[in-house]
Amino acid sequence: MSDPVRHMPPLDADERTSLESWLDFYRVTLAQKCDGLTDDRLREPAAAPSQLTLLGLVQHAAEVERNWFRRVLAQEDAPPIHDPGADPEGRDGGFDLAEDATYAQARAVWQAEMDRARENCAARALDDTVPFGGGGRVTLRWIYTHMIGEYARHCGHADLLREHVDGRTGV
Repeated sequence: MSDPVRHMPPLDADERTSLESWLDFYRVTLAQKCDGLTDDRLREPAAAPSQLTLLGLVQHAAEVERNWFRRVLAQEDAPPIHDPGADPEGRDGGFDLAEDATYAQARAVWQAEMDRARENCAARALDDTVPFGGGGRVTLRWIYTHMIGEYARHCGHADLLREHVDGRTGV
C-alpha cells in the first residue's frame, strides 16, 4: 500500500462493489493518516490515560482483518499477530506496542492480511454464510458491513491522533 490513493466509492455501483469500495476507502484513509510520520510520532498517544496510537491502530487493523476474513470467514486457525496474550481469541489485540515495533513491519503485515482477505472473499457471494458464535451463522455481507464500521470508527480515532501529533487535519 505504498503511497495509497484514496478513491471515492462509485455512486452507482452494485452492492458488492459498493461494500468493497467503502472498505478500501477506509483502509486507505487509515494509511494516509500515518503517512509521513516517524515511528516515534506514530507511537504518540493523544491524551492520558489513553495509550491509543496510530501505530497501534495499524496493528489492530491487521488483527481484525485476520479475525474476520481468516478465522471467521475462511474458518482458518490463524493465531493472533501482535499480542497473543491480549485476547485468547485474538480479536481485540494489536493496540499494545512491542518495544521494537515499527510502522514498516506493521504496515507490511496489515497489507498481507488485506491481500489475504480479498482472496478469501473473491469466490464467495454476499449471502454465503459461515458458522459464527454459539451456533449462529454470519454472511459475508455482514462481515463487510461490520468491517466498514470498524474502520470508520478507527479512522475517527486516527483523525484525532494525527491532529495531536502534528496538527494535520483532513485527508
